[in-house]
Order: sequence, then C-alpha cells, then structure tokens
Amino acid sequence: MEYNPKLTGQVIGRIRVQRGLTQEVLSGLAGIARSHLAMIETGGKNANAATLWRIAAALDLRLSELIIRIETEHERMHG
Repeated sequence: MEYNPKLTGQVIGRIRVQRGLTQEVLSGLAGIARSHLAMIETGGKNANAATLWRIAAALDLRLSELIIRIETEHERMHG
C-alpha cells in the first residue's frame, strides 16, 4: 500500500466535520496553522508523523486509530 496524502487529508477532513469542528478550531487544538491543515486536507501537503500525531490527538484519537481509518478507507476504495 502506497501513502496517499489526498486520501489521508480526506479522512482527516471527514472526521473533523463529523466532530463538528472547523479547520480553525482543529488547527488550534493541534497547534498548527489553519492554512497548513487546509493543505493537508486537500492533499497538497504531506503531513509528517509529528503533525499527524497532533491532529489525531486534537481529534481525540490515537495516531494508530487515525492510521487504521486511513488504511480502511484505502482498502474500501481499492478492494
């Protein structure tokens, strides 16, 4: 399985919306710029492990849980 930054961003964005958070709020909770989060969500920027960790924590998830959700979505899309 290859890393897909666009899919990663889509999953993060979907969880954010499900939790009723704006990009502004989530980025503040994660300690990153809103523009950085927006680029991650669109797949325009690759998030490093530390950034993914902070985003996961801000979403009240473990990093491993976030990765499992991304992997599950990848498998759903690609069989």
